[in-house]
Amino acid sequence: MKILIIGTGYVGLVSGTCYAELGHEVVCVDNDSTKIEKLSRGEVPFFEQGLADLISKNKTAGRLQFKLSLKDDVNSSDIIFIAVGTPSKENGQADLKYVFEVAKEIGQNLQNYNVIVTKSTVPIGTSKKIRRIISKYYTGAFDVALKNLLVQRLKQLFLHQN
Repeated sequence: MKILIIGTGYVGLVSGTCYAELGHEVVCVDNDSTKIEKLSRGEVPFFEQGLADLISKNKTAGRLQFKLSLKDDVNSSDIIFIAVGTPSKENGQADLKYVFEVAKEIGQNLQNYNVIVTKSTVPIGTSKKIRRIISKYYTGAFDVALKNLLVQRLKQLFLHQN
């Protein structure tokens, strides 16, 4: 499976590396050129036991890449994960501007069916907003899911199968 992860903070980088370790082809995208350059050299921006070794191993194996743009990979991926930051506003609400910017960029570049999963911490109703944003630019079929809802649904299917 080819996986596109947008955002190389803790959640995105660890998730992408683990998916690569499971044998999937992973492209991690971030708009921070310094971060992408460092990751491409094997420099990890935070400490997580064993992560640097897994990144190195999977980069060498060709399963893990780091890029500045999603344009080349959005249509060849099987699933897209949005894992960008959602910092708190002064009023305590999540600032979703980065999530919505990514949704717009996905919509502007999407040309075929894909599943977009939000790994970022977002409030209820965000998936509908992401769908609306993407639909402004792409009129074909796609699905949007929250990671937690996807996991819950998979648990239900697994635990209640006949």
